[in-house]
Amino acid sequence: MGVNDCYLLYDRLMTSLTRDLPITVPLRQDAGIIGLVGLAHASSHFAHLLLPLMFPVFMDEFGLSYSELGLLMTCFFVVSGIGQATAGFAVDRFGARPLLFISFVLLAGASFAASLVTGYWGLVGVAALAGLGNSTFHPVDFTILNQRVSSARLGYAFSAHGLTGNLGWAVAPLFFATLSSLYSWRTAYMAAGFLYVVIFFVLYINRDKLSTKVHARPTHAKAEHDLAFMKLPVIWWCFGFFLLSTMTLAVVQSFSVSILKAMHGLSFEAATLTLTAYMLCGAVGMFVGGFVATRTTHSDRVVAVAMGFAAVLLALCGTGIFGATGTMVVLAGTGFAVGIGGPSRDMMIKRATPVGATGRVYGTVYSGLDVGFAISPVLFGTFMDKGWYGATLGGAAVVLLLSVVAALGVGQRTAVKPTFSI
Repeated sequence: MGVNDCYLLYDRLMTSLTRDLPITVPLRQDAGIIGLVGLAHASSHFAHLLLPLMFPVFMDEFGLSYSELGLLMTCFFVVSGIGQATAGFAVDRFGARPLLFISFVLLAGASFAASLVTGYWGLVGVAALAGLGNSTFHPVDFTILNQRVSSARLGYAFSAHGLTGNLGWAVAPLFFATLSSLYSWRTAYMAAGFLYVVIFFVLYINRDKLSTKVHARPTHAKAEHDLAFMKLPVIWWCFGFFLLSTMTLAVVQSFSVSILKAMHGLSFEAATLTLTAYMLCGAVGMFVGGFVATRTTHSDRVVAVAMGFAAVLLALCGTGIFGATGTMVVLAGTGFAVGIGGPSRDMMIKRATPVGATGRVYGTVYSGLDVGFAISPVLFGTFMDKGWYGATLGGAAVVLLLSVVAALGVGQRTAVKPTFSI
């Protein structure tokens, strides 16, 4: 079977799945755009782990403490959160593509700089530079997808976007572990820099697929029009949803391995395998969630059901009633439930976004993700220090249930599409 036959077969499959939806754009055109944006998103998630994967090396090399290492990630996400909210305005004013290219220059620079650091303050500079490079991806990605992908395939686009992000998280440990063991950790960072350069050129060669329109501003517009969207309560409900749901994800990423070891006596390898299974199940859930998001107009309800079910599973894991093996399986299943809600979550934000403010809105609400990543380890780290391992999972479940309330609040406030002059 040739390449064209494969495209034809896949097009027939997607047409049958979306037979009730009008599609006038060729599949190959949408798939190319989705693939390029997905590659960019994977690069962003790869950047999240540039520093954490080398924490043990930094402790030995520079004599650093866990607190000092933790502050590196706080620096990363604070810079990323502030930059993300600001980048949204730049995307709406100048288009998504220039910001995307600048991000890759910054991430490549951060990787090359990491290969040369000689102490803690050099690592702080790398964290800040990488956070700034990471800051543009959500407003850039969603502006391109919303403008360039046909509406009937947008649910699949959001699904692919989330899935590639998880793959970026999955590739990073393999990349750094392999190169640092074969050569050195400095060589691994140098290779990461060259990887970002290669991806930059791939995107640049296909730059025609990444262009976006900048909405014309009325000549009488006042400066406050740029901030008019912030007066909409639904924007802050969206922000709250991202902050709360990300706090739970941060608990799983940061503490699940330690919790499984402490509560059930699992080995480090088995506990780490459970976290990997959580991420892979999340990717599968996002794939399934793409079909769900395309088939429903009640995105907020899908998100609420998915997150609510995940919260129940997480709370049950915190009780320890499943035992070691059962907890591993159920915790991985929690990732699948959360993943299903991912594409519908992005559709929910799209419906809350006024015309002409995509970059600003996505930049603002997704900065809640950075805030959640920044404060959750500090808050739940106190639970862990006290040995409250089950309570840490229970607390994460409560926070996830609060995100359900926020999702339903978004749905109630988007029954009528927000409109105003941009």
